[in-house]
Amino acid sequence: MKLTNKQTMKSKSGMTLLELTVVILVLLSLISVLFIGARAWKKGADRAACILNIRNVQNAVRSYANMNNKNPEDTVAWKSLVVGTGLFVEKDPTCPGAGSYTFADTTIPKIGVLAMTCSKAAAPDNHVPSDISAW
Repeated sequence: MKLTNKQTMKSKSGMTLLELTVVILVLLSLISVLFIGARAWKKGADRAACILNIRNVQNAVRSYANMNNKNPEDTVAWKSLVVGTGLFVEKDPTCPGAGSYTFADTTIPKIGVLAMTCSKAAAPDNHVPSDISAW
């Protein structure tokens, strides 16, 4: 018996349910890796911005002390003279990592002592180095 064109099997185009499931799983895996990478990038960016905030205040305090002939450990309410509109630092810095900043007391800090610290410097966050030796 001879087969005619109508009797030949035609292959169906498209994807099976199994193939579609595999494609979705691969895409979900790639998206999860992307989110993990984005979270690490954000944490690193927050850490860098926090370090820059601390460094800017440190530089501002040193500049104020140099311009006004103040020595380390001189008693001066330096925060109101350094942070504010038209001063060395325009506005109160805010931690991008949702921490809070604590300013040193009303003395010009010694060389090697931070004028401002972040609440997230300690473990487990280790957001910024906790003291000058770790910088």
